[in-house]
Amino acid sequence: MKNSVYNMVKAFKNKYPMTICWRLKAHSKVIERHLNNDEEIEYVFAAQKNANPLDIITTYIIVITDKRILLGQKRLLFGYMFTSITPDMFNDLKVQTGIVWGKVFIDTVKEFISLSNIDKSALSEIETNVTTYVMKEKKKYGLQNQK
Repeated sequence: MKNSVYNMVKAFKNKYPMTICWRLKAHSKVIERHLNNDEEIEYVFAAQKNANPLDIITTYIIVITDKRILLGQKRLLFGYMFTSITPDMFNDLKVQTGIVWGKVFIDTVKEFISLSNIDKSALSEIETNVTTYVMKEKKKYGLQNQK
């Protein structure tokens, strides 16, 4: 693993400083704990996992690997939250922009994930990376199902 999750999310935060996110190092450790040895990180960003722009304490780190999408948060006192989305569970992606921040909505078979308080200028980059990954992986699943 050339770049650590923390270095990549820090680079995202430096590129898009209006994104509201906290405790990036702690959240990064949650993701790194669940990364498999054969997984390569393709893209990393941070956001608040909620739809309310006033709720700024639910920072998550979102990592796209060559195998799945990972969401991780280190809780303040005890434990952590972690979600893994495989390409077959992914349904749809929606991007919404507001006056200051934007939102990304990931629709899966089991859950609707709202990611908010993202720098508006980051939205097209996030959409491109998520869509490119999902399209590439869904083609692989289609080929496996035809055999």
